[in-house]
Amino acid sequence: MREQGGGFKIGRRGFLASAGAAVIAAQSGLKATIADGGKADEKGGKMRIGFHTDAFNSTYKSFEDCLKWAEKNGVHYIECGLIDGVSWLHGLGYQPHVAMYEDPVMLRKKMEKYGVQFSQVDAAYPLSQKDAPLRGVPYVMKAISWARLAGCPCVDTTDGLHAPEGLKDPEAMDLMKRSYGQIIEVAEANEIIVNIEPHGYFTTKPEMMEKMQKFCDSKYLRMNMDTGNTFIAGQDPVAFAKKFIKKISHVHIKDVSESLAAAVRGNQTGIAVSQCSIGEGVNAENIKKVLGILKDNGYGGVLSMECEGQGGPMIEKSLAWLRKTLKELGIAEG
Repeated sequence: MREQGGGFKIGRRGFLASAGAAVIAAQSGLKATIADGGKADEKGGKMRIGFHTDAFNSTYKSFEDCLKWAEKNGVHYIECGLIDGVSWLHGLGYQPHVAMYEDPVMLRKKMEKYGVQFSQVDAAYPLSQKDAPLRGVPYVMKAISWARLAGCPCVDTTDGLHAPEGLKDPEAMDLMKRSYGQIIEVAEANEIIVNIEPHGYFTTKPEMMEKMQKFCDSKYLRMNMDTGNTFIAGQDPVAFAKKFIKKISHVHIKDVSESLAAAVRGNQTGIAVSQCSIGEGVNAENIKKVLGILKDNGYGGVLSMECEGQGGPMIEKSLAWLRKTLKELGIAEG
């Protein structure tokens, strides 16, 4: 046991129980916020900070290493990829994502001990490909059921980086419409938000994303805004955010290095993570403007950092910049 302020003593068991109760309350609050379209209780309310475990891919960290980093840095929301099956890299502890053979309830309780909860899980199999009905749709539907038990409010989806081989654009769009129709039936039954992320050939085009958001008349079909992918695809992230502000339920905060922008902007549709810390790239001013738009529209959801972490130092710089920027904009951290 250790003594707290005022002479009060609390053991680790009591501390963990308190942390768990706080996370459960936060889960309920986040789910209610997202169900309301990512809206806060009032204009300019609190926003939550999270991160994608992709930040630790290059240093071969485990998911639990990510939980430890989150606890150390006071970050309470986490996003990771879902593995459907067995991977030797993951099994040996060298991959910071989660396999769906892991029991979601036991994992949720483990996360509660670190004061961390899921903001979203990534099931981004390219649904524009010809094999999407065979592989992508079952994967996403399984992810939705898993997410509900894990206490996760959102599942992320997207299309392929390139035009699908052997399909014309209208054929691919029709394929995706049927796929999302099946997916949303499961999402509605489980009350889980399915986000479409601008990351590929179709989704980074505003006119195509608009059509995709109308695939189903359901409050469970929404959008994960990505500041980096929209920029690298040659779009204006600020205009993209304005256009879809009513559909945004989760946000990826991603910068782009000057060298990468010069080399591939307009020729690529997405990047996994930024190779510079957030705030040090050419997309920093756009990120600030997007945050302002979110504030003005009462967004109260998660801002999930996507950046190279270098095992910790680079994502810590990103976290410091994001916290400083939120403070400058008058946005409280929830």
